[in-house]
Amino acid sequence: MNTTNMIPLYAEVFLLVAASAILLIDMFLSEGKRSITYVMSLLTLGVCAWFSLADFNAGTTVYTFSNMFVSDPMSNLLKLFTYLAVAITLVYSRTYATDRGMLSDNLGGEFYVLALFSMLGQMVMISANNFLTIYLGVELMSLALYALVALRRDNVKATEAAMKYFILGAMASGFLLYGISMLYGATGTLDLTLVAKAAASGTVKPTILVFGIVFLVAGLAFKLGAVPFHMWVPDVYQGSPTAVTLLLGGAPKLATFAICIRLLVEGLLPLAIDWQQMLMVLAVMSLAVGNLTAIAQTNIKRMLAYSTIAQMGFVLLGLLAGVVGTNSSGAAGAYSAAMYYAITYVMTTLGSFGVIMLLARAGFEAEELADFKGLSKRSPWFAVVMSILMFSLAGVPPMMGFAAKFSVLNAVLGTGQIWLTLVAVMFSLIGAFYYLRVVKMMWFDEPTDNSPIVVNTDMSIVLSLNAIGVVVMGMLPGSLLNVCLDAMRKTLNS
Repeated sequence: MNTTNMIPLYAEVFLLVAASAILLIDMFLSEGKRSITYVMSLLTLGVCAWFSLADFNAGTTVYTFSNMFVSDPMSNLLKLFTYLAVAITLVYSRTYATDRGMLSDNLGGEFYVLALFSMLGQMVMISANNFLTIYLGVELMSLALYALVALRRDNVKATEAAMKYFILGAMASGFLLYGISMLYGATGTLDLTLVAKAAASGTVKPTILVFGIVFLVAGLAFKLGAVPFHMWVPDVYQGSPTAVTLLLGGAPKLATFAICIRLLVEGLLPLAIDWQQMLMVLAVMSLAVGNLTAIAQTNIKRMLAYSTIAQMGFVLLGLLAGVVGTNSSGAAGAYSAAMYYAITYVMTTLGSFGVIMLLARAGFEAEELADFKGLSKRSPWFAVVMSILMFSLAGVPPMMGFAAKFSVLNAVLGTGQIWLTLVAVMFSLIGAFYYLRVVKMMWFDEPTDNSPIVVNTDMSIVLSLNAIGVVVMGMLPGSLLNVCLDAMRKTLNS
């Protein structure tokens, strides 16, 4: 094989070698030296980011391994944010995982290694240009996440959450695989580029393609946590250790967004009128169920789980706004708005769960809304941080979340579907209630726990930068929006 074919895979190859080396080295480290594994994991992410940044700056699209793998501006941009999300998660999780024995001599550094292998699966998903590559990435990511959810084997809630996630995840994989098999049977190819040509040729029976799309969309909806495939989200988010919840609810959403683009846009754009209608139903139901059910929650992890369902409804709105009839001139704008929204959601969710882990301590989980009462009296700065994050999720200007919602709603409005825009705005207003409730508890209620908040310097700095970034990117959204738009245009035109 020509070595130039390996250039687009340098980040993946390095990550695989580094994760395997970290696993081997960690076997000889005691619990007290687990920080070495932590530092090596962060250094690995830094090197991967260097490779992907070089590819992103090149701005070219390169196919390799018989067109099964693609390196393009969209994939490299999403990979960069994936590295950032995983790195921030590891920083936030360090103290939490240590206090709960997740880095003990019995378990070793599997938390870090599994997080890296899960990220490797996400990277494969992001760059996949073939049905088999997509499925390989999905399973690599999912199997690592199943193990992470069950990492605390002595915890009943974590074990139950792992069983639910595994069973429903296997069902979703079955949907995805069945849809792939139908599309392969109809088109005779696994290559997404050739699938798109076959779908556009008109020689394939549309009925078979539509049935295949139904199963594909079902599998994708499960990974996004969209209604009615959302049953696992609140239970798994609540039952998992909070560090693992963040690994579930953060970077994987970027990878799932990527395969939505690969499968639906790059592979099945000629059938957009069919899958856009499916996404419309999923989006409206997700907005309704997510926002209305979150109001009734008293556990903040369950509340944020239902919030995730509603937020994914907005991502789906961006995906369904790309094509109007047969006109796809606004596709790049709509899909880049959805990408920007997914990035915004991940960055904001990282900080939200970071504050939850900040308030937790050995033997105590800060999972109830009541645990946030009076936070302003215990730590005014971190109350400000959590308020910024809640305002962003609610879409309050000038936070990053407002710019993300505005860009998606603008894309939907551009399709002429005013009613859909109004529905999204209405449910966003309803959803603002449960976010603002957290802010009210932090600033106006008396604290139920007066114990001091102890936080590591690295976590304090990263969490503060996380919140400041949400404000700055909200006040100056144009830079990232333009980067997303440029990446999407180059990707769609390649």
